[in-house]
This record gives sequence, structure tokens and C-alpha cells, in this order.
Amino acid sequence: MAVISDGFPLWPLHVARSVGLFEAERLDVDVTVTSSSVKQMNSLVQGEFDIGIQLPDHVVRAVGRGSDLFAFMAPVHAPDISLIVEPDVRSLGDLRQRTIAVDGARSGYALLLRKLLRGQGVGDAECRLVEFGGTRERLDALIAGRADAAFINPPFDEQLLAKGFVRLTSTLEAFPDYPGPVAAARRSWACDHEDLLVRFVHAYRNAFEWLANPEHREAAIGIACARLPVDPESASAAWADLAAKPEPMLSVAGMQQVIDVVWDSDGLPPPKPAAEKFIDLRYLD
Repeated sequence: MAVISDGFPLWPLHVARSVGLFEAERLDVDVTVTSSSVKQMNSLVQGEFDIGIQLPDHVVRAVGRGSDLFAFMAPVHAPDISLIVEPDVRSLGDLRQRTIAVDGARSGYALLLRKLLRGQGVGDAECRLVEFGGTRERLDALIAGRADAAFINPPFDEQLLAKGFVRLTSTLEAFPDYPGPVAAARRSWACDHEDLLVRFVHAYRNAFEWLANPEHREAAIGIACARLPVDPESASAAWADLAAKPEPMLSVAGMQQVIDVVWDSDGLPPPKPAAEKFIDLRYLD
């Protein structure tokens, strides 16, 4: 499987690998961090990966280009990703003619950023969205002064705040109902590997249950500190936040929001397709 970047949203994945939940389902899961949504999607479509975790608009666009990809579960909660900016940036309007570091300029959270900027009168041509890559690459671009703003995943946003950068807004603050990343696969592959995919879903859901169990709190924090560049205090706060939430779920209504954003952003003609074209929940069921 492939992920774009690491962080607290993938904590259940590290739990499943660390405490033997994949092994219990007779699975050997090889994880690649691609640092690029474009590279990941191309590789997933071409069969180099069996499963990929990415924002759902990537799936919508890939299917629109003829791919047989589909989303089968929500592997993580919608993360609250901070829009981190240089200290002299006081508002979204101040990003006019600035360089903004993104993963993909026409996909992912860049779509939501463009929507935010348009709402403040900043047109698409009035700011520079430059593709640097995953969270680590965007963070480095900010520190090096090669970018003035970027969406940064937790806990890396706290590192920038400690250096004097500013949090302008966040994804959950600006778009509270927009879905988070999805796990996707090719329909042809899933059809031939139904039992394997069901076992993967089962192991991942067990990881959430294990992680949210108060009896496992200290062990979970230990896994985070061993697998992620975080300190015990940050991991403890993240655990409390995760344990208070229900298991993330993929829904038709959530995917329809993604379709609406993609159609509006790309100026695609009506009618908008139904969400069922892009998701299949039978493996989750």
C-alpha cells in the first residue's frame, strides 16, 4: 500500500503493524511513503500498489479519466490541517502574489485553499501554488523561505508555530463537514482479492478499536513516539482526541461534497455523477 506522508492520521496503521493485527489476518503489508499524490495515484492506477490512502478528490478525478479506482473505507478521521503562514501574513487576502506550497496544485487540499481564497476575492491567477510534495517537503519549503504559506499536518504544524510562523485557519475550521482521506483500490484487483481486502479492512478497524482502548493508552503513545517524530506530550494529546471520536466512516453524503468541489473547481458540465460511481462499501460491510 502507499501513503503520501506520515503523521498522527496514520497512527492506526502503525498500531496494526506493531501489535500484530495484520499478522492476525494473515497479511504482510508493505507500506511506501510516496511524498507525492500525483506519483501515488499514477502508480496505484498502473498496479504498482494495491491500496492507496489519499484525499477523495484524487479518486473522483482518476475515475473521470477512465480508471477503475474506488474508495472502500475511511482509514483516518478528517485531519485538522493548519494553514501555516509567514508572520507578516495577517489574512487570506495577504496571500495575493505569494508562493503557497502544495502537494498537487489542482487536487487535494489545494482545491479547498482555492475556494477559501476566492471567497476573499483572491483569484486563481493571483497567487502561486507550487508543488513541493508531502508535509515534510512543504515544511522544509516554509523554513527555507521558498514558500510563504502551506497546509501542514499535525504534529508538524507545532514545530513551525514554535519558530514564529502563524496559523491562519485550518481545514476543520473552514470546512467542518468535508471528508478526510480514503483508502482506494482498483475494482479489478478488489474483485480478484475480495477475501484479502476484507481481512485488511478488518485488521484496520481492529486497530482503531485497540488504539481507542484506555488500557492501551501508554502502549499507543509508545508506538507513536517510536514511529513518528513526536514527543510523548503531543502523542498523549493526540490520543485523547482520537479516543473521544467515533470510528471514521465513509459516506455517500461526504463523497458527494467532494464531487461538488471537483465539479465546481474544474468547471465540469452537469450532470454531476452519483457518489456510488466512486465508492463501494460492500467490503466494509
